Amino acid sequence: MAKYLVSGSYLKDGVKGLVKDGGSGRQASVTKMVEGLGGKIEAFYYAFGETDVFVIVDVPDASTAAALSMAVNASGAVRTTLTPLLTVEEVDAACKKTVSYTLPGA
Repeated sequence: MAKYLVSGSYLKDGVKGLVKDGGSGRQASVTKMVEGLGGKIEAFYYAFGETDVFVIVDVPDASTAAALSMAVNASGAVRTTLTPLLTVEEVDAACKKTVSYTLPGA
């Protein structure tokens, strides 16, 4: 399973839907969508400011995360971004890898 932070900003129709369904109604809808893709919701929070909602999802793979993002963004009601989340162990493994890199122009 792969974890992603989903950050969402409601657009005009999305705000109307949120007001109609309430926060719990939108959370239930998102949970159903994620579970239908074989994933689960780890955390779900609303905020105010530039970003309206933060959700941490656990999904089977990157293509599932991409499908989720495309479906939500295609609705035109919400604009989302997905950020892959790495475990401490994954970062430790990355730190131990040797990378051969040449600076541009070097």
